[in-house]
Amino acid sequence: MPFAITVDFALAEGAREEFLKLVKANAAASVRDEPGCSRFDVLTPRGVGGGGDRVFLYEIYDDRTAFEAHLRTPHFADFDSATRPLVRRKTVVEFDVSEGGAP
Repeated sequence: MPFAITVDFALAEGAREEFLKLVKANAAASVRDEPGCSRFDVLTPRGVGGGGDRVFLYEIYDDRTAFEAHLRTPHFADFDSATRPLVRRKTVVEFDVSEGGAP
C-alpha cells in the first residue's frame, strides 16, 4: 500500500536559505536514487502570514518499507545531520494513501 509522510518544519531565524538548499538536494536524491520514492515535494508558504520560517514536505513511497529504506540512505543522514541546528520544531505525520479515491 502506498505510504505518505508530511513534515512541517519551523526554522531557526536566518536558516531558510541554507535549509532550502539542503532539503532540495535531499528531495532530488530521494526521487533520483530511491526506486521506492515516487514523490518528494518541498512546499513553502505564499504571501503574508505564510512565514519565512516554515517549510513543508510531502513525500510518497511505494510502501512503509521503502520509506524505512529512505531513512537509511547516506543522503538522508547527511541532510538530517546538517539541518538539525537549522530547525526549531519538526512535526511528522504518516499516512496510508488511497489512490484515486480507492478504498
